[in-house]
Amino acid sequence: MRKEDKKVVPGQRVAAQGSVPGRTEDTPAGTDGPPYRNRPADRTRSSDPTWPSVRTRSSGTDPSARRTHSAEDRFRYWFDTTLTRGIAALCGWLALACLALVVPVSTVLAWTDQRTPASLGARIAAVWRNTGQTMRLGGEVGPPLRVALSVLLALIALFYVSTLVSLITTGLTDRIIALNRGHARILESGHTVVLGWSEQLPTVVSELVAARTDRSRRVIAVLADRDKPAMEEDLRATAGATGRTRIVCRTGRPTEPAALARVSPATADSVLVLPGDDPRDDTEVVKSLLSLSAAVGEANPVRVVAAVRDDRFLHAARLAGGPRATVLDMDDIAARLLVDCARQPGLSLVHQELLDFAGHEFHTLRDPGLPGRTFDEAARACPVSTAVGIVHGDGTVALNPPRSTPLLDDDTLLVIAENERSTRLSAAPAPYDPTALTQARPAPPARPERILLLGWNRRAPRIAAQLARRTPPGSVLDVVAEPRTATLTGIRSVTATVGGRLSVLHRSGDPTLRETTDALDLARYDTVLVLGPDHRPGGTDPDDRTLVTLLHLRAGQEASGLRVPVVTEFTDDRNRLLAPPAPGSDFVVSGRLIGLLMTQISQNPHLTAVFEELLAPDGNTLRLRPAAHYVTTGRTTSFATVAESAARQGAVAIGYRATVSDGDGLCVNPPKAHVRHWHPEDQVVVIVRAMPPTP
Repeated sequence: MRKEDKKVVPGQRVAAQGSVPGRTEDTPAGTDGPPYRNRPADRTRSSDPTWPSVRTRSSGTDPSARRTHSAEDRFRYWFDTTLTRGIAALCGWLALACLALVVPVSTVLAWTDQRTPASLGARIAAVWRNTGQTMRLGGEVGPPLRVALSVLLALIALFYVSTLVSLITTGLTDRIIALNRGHARILESGHTVVLGWSEQLPTVVSELVAARTDRSRRVIAVLADRDKPAMEEDLRATAGATGRTRIVCRTGRPTEPAALARVSPATADSVLVLPGDDPRDDTEVVKSLLSLSAAVGEANPVRVVAAVRDDRFLHAARLAGGPRATVLDMDDIAARLLVDCARQPGLSLVHQELLDFAGHEFHTLRDPGLPGRTFDEAARACPVSTAVGIVHGDGTVALNPPRSTPLLDDDTLLVIAENERSTRLSAAPAPYDPTALTQARPAPPARPERILLLGWNRRAPRIAAQLARRTPPGSVLDVVAEPRTATLTGIRSVTATVGGRLSVLHRSGDPTLRETTDALDLARYDTVLVLGPDHRPGGTDPDDRTLVTLLHLRAGQEASGLRVPVVTEFTDDRNRLLAPPAPGSDFVVSGRLIGLLMTQISQNPHLTAVFEELLAPDGNTLRLRPAAHYVTTGRTTSFATVAESAARQGAVAIGYRATVSDGDGLCVNPPKAHVRHWHPEDQVVVIVRAMPPTP
């Protein structure tokens, strides 16, 4: 072969070496591929330094072409390869590993045992016996057939025992896996069932745990379409310690009666149906109520509390729930709370205290000494609780009734107390100081108000409607929001509905931008309301924009020196702690308050009528009144004096808010004998019949 035949064209070297497996360097190029182009005789490797060198078999192997592996790498590769050959290989390796440990130790024992004969055969037999007994292979000595049969029997016994252990282990594992799926049925009675998973669940569970009842052991069963371990982990992180209360989670859709049976709703004390985080999930609430009716039946009625976000599904939900179901309209309640707080900043703290089981809340008292007394006499006989109404035998509630109303045999007293066992009747009423009593002056004619609303969401039209019912004629609502289609449509609808009682004006702008808030003349407004956008699945937290708006408002107030009450709606209670503090500010976490209200009603169904009246624009409502309306300020007197003065003016004093105090200064249901110094800036919390706004 001529030397020119070994030449390789540079552009074809890769094809000659990489595209044809197994091809050697001394193979002529024209054998497996297209013939090379003829080149001049003087263009050889020796004459052209740019011509690539070609390695031939005679020139040796390139060290970089072969990768050397260490002995440890080769052994690991071989060992891993044997492990992939199945159970037989695994058993073989296990046997070899055991023999590698047992045989040497047995040999040492046999050679050091003084009782073992000195002959080699006897010592080998001793080694076998020790090895066989250790590995449960019989250890018999004698003829080979006897030894083989003993080993066979030992292997059969070993196979039986190992199979039995594996079956038991598999059965236990399958059972544990089945329990973790959350499909087992609970066998409880008198427990509380919570259906669904939403932002209200941690609040509901923690409040049910905190509720003080006569039960020494409480069970809460949660059914949601989530994994059971994930639910338990989330509840441990959000609800905290549960004490003697046991929380049981089950997986399943509450809309399916078969899944609903896993939490035994027919034997439950109450059932709470939580709304979804999106208004479009209200159909699931209606279906869950229908499923609950099918699972419980007419023979076993159970107390049900549910909530919907969209009022279009309110009537359907009440029909599906039946006569014993209480269905709350979340957006309507949230709008009422916001308007109440906008009219009286600080009122959200009172609502929180009355709805929170950790403080003082509503209870009903049945005492043999009540029938025949008037409401005034019963109220005076409560030294550590506050009587606020009467629950009649037919279930109706009279809040703040006339003082001369008698209590009948089937009536119970509605009180605010620390728990249902703390209320007791005293033989003599608490004394009061008649010299400290004052009379509130007639209120001057109400002037029109101007309210600023920053932001827009689906509750904004309800807020405007509530403001129109509670503010004096001629009031104005200025709305600053981005000119989105839904916003403009809502403003036009509100203007057409309440335009005769409240003027609604829209100003385009983004409340999260500083130039928008700086352009506002805050001195013109009596109150500022801040709303976040509606929550959208997969979107940002609505509270993020709310916090940014609050920062701009606070900066503007500090720059101008103005102090305008600001009421803010939050969706997450954790964000309330991040809000910049400001004098006169108030925060309403609507989702948490709805969860608290649902829990209270589940424990006491009479509270539905109580809170319905307290949140209504007419009837008896909560008010923060100056302390000077009831007692002489600048002096020390007991709370019994305040309660007596409020009763004479047709109100029920349930607490006070001190302005000179650490924290919020709110005290609900103080003992009648509680004595303090009353400052002119102090306020008294009362339940009083609201008067319609007059021009």
